[in-house]
Amino acid sequence: MKKEIIISGFGGQGVLSMGKILAYSGLMEDKEVTWMPSYGPEQRGGTANCTVIVSDERISSPILSRYDIAIVLNQPSLDRFMPLIKPGGILIYDSYGILNKPSRSDIHIYQIDAMDKAAELKNAKVFNMIVLGGLLKVCPVVSTDGLKKALYKTLPERHHEMIPLNMKAVQVGMDLIEEA
Repeated sequence: MKKEIIISGFGGQGVLSMGKILAYSGLMEDKEVTWMPSYGPEQRGGTANCTVIVSDERISSPILSRYDIAIVLNQPSLDRFMPLIKPGGILIYDSYGILNKPSRSDIHIYQIDAMDKAAELKNAKVFNMIVLGGLLKVCPVVSTDGLKKALYKTLPERHHEMIPLNMKAVQVGMDLIEEA
């Protein structure tokens, strides 16, 4: 199994954190991983993306030009990365801020209303974990146990009390995602 993933959105949406947690989850399960962030000079509001590769075998290069899975959280990301998804691949998008719905017929398209659900839960910080839960439902690249271990490794100890809420958000995302 080898999955090449791009996660893209605005800065402040947890894009880089989501990729880092996903990569670390792979490490917790003895998989080969790469995580390569890319962002502009803006801290919040600018574009940010990261590529993550999770594989059972050695990874030859972290540089990707086509993706098995794209998670896009805004319209510019959808416009940029939808054409780069391999036929038969997966596109996951949050409908908040997407004006032109995705239209390819050769990929599997999933919608997750994570922004709305995070607002409903009154905690915007779990937005990215809801999206990550949606990914794990449609393509279980890593297990939820590996994800939980990764949260303990990646989050500072002062935030460990948030891990149960994050894991609840993952389950919410698994329940929320639907094929478009």
